[in-house]
Amino acid sequence: MIENQYPIGRFEERSFTAVVKQECLGAIRFLPNMLEAAISNLDEPQLQTPYREGGWTVHQLVHHIADSHINAYTRFKLGLTEADPVIKPYDENAWAGLNDVKTLPVNLSVTLLYALHARWYAAIDNLDEAQWMRTLVHPATGSPLPLSYYLQLYAWHGRHHVAQINYLREKQKWPK
Repeated sequence: MIENQYPIGRFEERSFTAVVKQECLGAIRFLPNMLEAAISNLDEPQLQTPYREGGWTVHQLVHHIADSHINAYTRFKLGLTEADPVIKPYDENAWAGLNDVKTLPVNLSVTLLYALHARWYAAIDNLDEAQWMRTLVHPATGSPLPLSYYLQLYAWHGRHHVAQINYLREKQKWPK
């Protein structure tokens, strides 16, 4: 494992217990706060620093989280309203190179994440067991996976990128 690439480890699905569900829901609910704290007081040169050699900059990571979680929110809504929808993949690297990512300040994506995560959390907070077992189909595998899997994946995803930023802060000795 490359420590700075996966500071919290690679994603591993766990049994979907009540404790795991609450932990993941909390991660969805509070990701915007955690991200805002991770980038607090960073200046533009710091935001333009890659979190690892060959990796995205902090600036790109923040916009990537917003892009990814917009897709996640849409996927959850599809999963809750359609039978086994096939989700649309996207090229994360291409999205990270688009003009909005290059030119817009990160605070726009953080603000977007506050609103998005409030909506997402409200949509999934009180799902019953049958709803958590509704599935999405990723075209790369063709296999249906339950929303409970995707909850764990996106909870990990947010924590993963926040940990990368915090790892870089510590490595660079940037003050909080």
